[in-house]
Amino acid sequence: MAIDRKLLDVLCCPVTKQPVRALARAELKSLNERIAGGEVYYQDETPVESPVEEGLITANEERVYRVDDGIPVMLEERAINLRAAGLK
Repeated sequence: MAIDRKLLDVLCCPVTKQPVRALARAELKSLNERIAGGEVYYQDETPVESPVEEGLITANEERVYRVDDGIPVMLEERAINLRAAGLK
């Protein structure tokens, strides 16, 4: 389920206040490969155990927020830090 465009236009990172955009397919694939390898953690240092079906990435491309069942999970502790995952 794709996130509503109007909602996407008003969402921003709760930490940096940067706008977010939907992750591209290639970005999702790369992220999910790292998740499958056990290399990706949330900000609260718990491992990301399930693949990301849809996600939002900040303008500076440092954080990803999951979108589960069409609902963005915009919690700081549940953000995925791409630099720590070795993706940026």
